[in-house]
Amino acid sequence: MTMTGIYGPADENESIATIHAAIDSGVSFIDTADAYGGGSNETLVGRAIADRRDKVVLATKFGNIYAKDSERGADGRPEYVREACEASLKRLNLDVIDLYFQHRVDKQVPIEDTVGAMSDLVKEGKVRTLGLSECSSETLRRAHAVHPISALQSELSLWTQFTLNDHLPVCTELGVTYIAYSPLGRGMLTGAIKSDSDMPEKDRRRDHPRFQGDNLKHNVAVIAPIEALAKAKGCTPAQIAIAWTLAQGDNVLPIPGSKRLEHLNLNIAATDITLSDAEIQELYDSIPPDFTAGSRYPDAQMWTVDL
Repeated sequence: MTMTGIYGPADENESIATIHAAIDSGVSFIDTADAYGGGSNETLVGRAIADRRDKVVLATKFGNIYAKDSERGADGRPEYVREACEASLKRLNLDVIDLYFQHRVDKQVPIEDTVGAMSDLVKEGKVRTLGLSECSSETLRRAHAVHPISALQSELSLWTQFTLNDHLPVCTELGVTYIAYSPLGRGMLTGAIKSDSDMPEKDRRRDHPRFQGDNLKHNVAVIAPIEALAKAKGCTPAQIAIAWTLAQGDNVLPIPGSKRLEHLNLNIAATDITLSDAEIQELYDSIPPDFTAGSRYPDAQMWTVDL
């Protein structure tokens, strides 16, 4: 997502070089969506993996149509599922998508109908496995009863912990991988953001309540205990944040948005960092689940989140 200018400018050549370096380093999961850059991110990823397709598990998503200024916000109609998949395959220049997500649940369409259409794509060989994003545990159970759901993708980080006591136990019960997006708190947990001046003028985070006014002034305090632990362990705050996410379960897969080589290498190195039970407890005590001020998205987007 970050390779299409959502959090400030991105360089296409550097992005492709970063993807190549990730794969060469053993990173095998690449996550994109048709909503990122209006489809341009899929085109970019398709170009990047063209000569190394067999080394990649490729995931993409459909159904988040907020970017099209639609009042609907999400589209899970069976006919749209097929239309979106065909368009993604074309942009990615692929014959099959390894993991296909419904990006946002369409509350006007029964999840059984949407997943039923997605399962047809599996039968036809256009998709290998299915996933859901930002859905409730109840929706996940209903979907899983129609066709096995391989992955649930939602936000999880030290300042977004709402899934720990609900979604994660259900995922473990059903054998579903939890893919944690924004494990770095959209940059907040790296220490790079201390005020709104640290975000580019057209940065989408400026529209998010967590990054505005008094909310931002409160939220920047999240970094202090992370920086203290990072200093003690000789690593970066970002690596602590990723290590914490990995510690939440064997079925938890964080996907930090690395758009530069330097960040990629640091993020990969986070897999070598182990947090003790005492260190994890220290972070919980310093950053409780109700710490963060402000909602994750603007109201226009939050109503599409099925939680």
